[in-house]
Formats: sequence, C-alpha cells, structure tokens
Amino acid sequence: MTQNTACSHAVLASVVLLSVATAGWSGSGSPSQTQNVASGVPAQPAGVRRDWLPEPPVDPNVEAHLLKLGNRGIRVHDPSTIVQCEDEYWIFCTGRGTPSYRSKDLVTWERGPTTFTKSPAWVAQAVPGNRSGLDFWAPDIIHLGDRYLLYFSVSTFGKNTSAIGVATNATLDPCDPAYEWKDGGIVVQSSPRDDFNAIDPAVTQDVEGKLWMSFGSFWGGIKLIQLDPATGRQIAPDSPVHALAHYDSIEAPFIYYHDGIYYLFLNWGMCCRGLNSTYNMRVGRSATITGPYLDKEDKDLLEGGGTLLLGTDGPFIGPGHAGIWKEGDEYWLGMHFYNGGTRRGTSMYALRPLTWTDDGWPVVGTCE
Repeated sequence: MTQNTACSHAVLASVVLLSVATAGWSGSGSPSQTQNVASGVPAQPAGVRRDWLPEPPVDPNVEAHLLKLGNRGIRVHDPSTIVQCEDEYWIFCTGRGTPSYRSKDLVTWERGPTTFTKSPAWVAQAVPGNRSGLDFWAPDIIHLGDRYLLYFSVSTFGKNTSAIGVATNATLDPCDPAYEWKDGGIVVQSSPRDDFNAIDPAVTQDVEGKLWMSFGSFWGGIKLIQLDPATGRQIAPDSPVHALAHYDSIEAPFIYYHDGIYYLFLNWGMCCRGLNSTYNMRVGRSATITGPYLDKEDKDLLEGGGTLLLGTDGPFIGPGHAGIWKEGDEYWLGMHFYNGGTRRGTSMYALRPLTWTDDGWPVVGTCE
C-alpha cells in the first residue's frame, strides 16, 4: 500500500469510527510514567474523578485535523512496532495481558487477542506489587526466523523494581493450530540498587544480524543490551549494559538502522496526563549501535542532547513511543497521542509518513 493511498483512506474514514474513543486512557492510564522530574519518581494523578461527565460534541474540524495527523481511531497506549503475519499487520500495546490490534491495510484496525490470560510464574516474585500479575506495559515485537518474540514490561508506579519479559509464538493468527504464546522468562530486571528502570523495551537487529534491546525510563536513562536470538534473553548475565541517553524525563527508546546509520528515537516529557501530557519525540544518530548518539547540533544524547522530531500540534497532544514500519520504499512512523477533542485526552494510535532529508535526518509528514 502506498502512503498516498493509506493517507487518503484514513482521511476518508468514518467519523463514527474515529469518535468511538471518547473515553479510555487519560491521566491515570499508563506505565511509563507520570513522574516527578526533580525526584525521578512517578507522581499519582491529581484531581477528582469525573467519569460521569459526558464527552463534548465531536468537532468535525478537530477530527479532520487528527485524520491529517494520522489518527487511526483506536485506543492505544505505548504501541509496539508493526509486524506482519501473512496478510495482516499487528501491533501490541499496554494493557491487561498485553492487548493486540490487527489490520489488513494499515488504516482500519480491529482488536486482536490478548497475549496472556494467566500471569507467568516469575511475575509475582520479580515484581510483587504488579496489579493482578497481568498489568503489562509498553510491549515490542520482532519477527525473527520462524517465530515472533514479544517483549513486555512488568512494574509498578514510582518504583524501578521492574522486569522485562519475553514470550514467543510461531504465528500471530489465533486461528492457526500453531498459535500458542510460550513464556520465555525474564530478559532483564532492575531493583532500587540499579541506576536504571527495566521497562519500555524495543528490539532491533544491527547490520550484522545481532539482536539488541534498548530500554529505560527516567532514573539513569536509556540503556542497551545484546540478546541471544536463541532464547530472546540477555546474551550473558554479565554482558555489558550500554548507556545511550540521559535527561530529566526520558523514556520509550527505539533504534532504527537506515542507510548506514543507527537512529535512536526517544521521548522527553511527561506521558499519561491526558490533555496535560508533555511528551515529545527526540532523535539522535550514531555510526554504531552502542553509540555515542549525537543530535543535529552534535550534542551527545548522554549529555542531554536530542533533536526535536515531533511534539504537540493542536489537539494532537504528546506523541510518544515511536516505531517504524518500512514497506517497499515507504516508511511509516507509529505512535500514540492524546486526543484533544475528548474530555480527558484519550490515548489513540497514529501512523504517519516518514521521510529522510538529504543529510539523513527523519521528517514526520502528514496525511494529505
């Protein structure tokens, strides 16, 4: 599907579909985390619940603007990168048991199955405070060989007692007899003794085919470890943990290799506050996957560098959790955003065209 076709379909999508998400993710909804910047500790959402208040009438101008900015009309927070299984595209997101969505055209999405209906045995021991043992955040997925590897975060608000787990499946099609998610155990975990928070995984392969996972939220910033493709877990217990980026409010990393260069996408600011969210996407690049990553001004992301890629645009509030899908010669940037046309700022999924400048920097487009 071409970008023009996908964008045109999105712009012509039914207003009914796009206005179904009139409640849902708001200031209290997500993981990676409403934090106090000074202390590095998540703050609990303030205010009184007013769920009984009706949604404002749908503003057609707002809806049209959000369609132009890639709105796909589904309630999603912390979306994974897109993967393809046979003739369908899939994403996974934060939620009980790790929900999924599927699409045949990148425009119209419908709910898929959840990954887990029963908590893996290690969750209760690794993160005792995790609600119900199924409150999983910010997943990512990769198709590697003959199976899919799904990574997910287990944590609690305000603590870095966290773990990233992995599950594998031969297919994403629940009608396939081979469909079965298998728990692969803990990939990496953190505790108050560590200077990082083991959440927000993003997996990628380098130019040599080695498997890597970036992760991190607040605390000591963004980290990177190498994975064993056979197990999906850390290649060795004592393998290096590389530091990639640091800032007062930083999380949601994603590394993408393009034209000989590694690009590190990440978020600054505060998520999960609905209309008051301040999330914005930043980017830096490096000749090697382990860094150093520099922004357009040649400032190291470990020293607070990071070129602004995408921020709030009217009712398109706080975009975050970047993921890139390439099809043919076209690139798509997936993300969540908070819908300023709803009362509490429902978190929704957007997919926007991505191009590259002559000097190799990414540019986010619109759906005309």
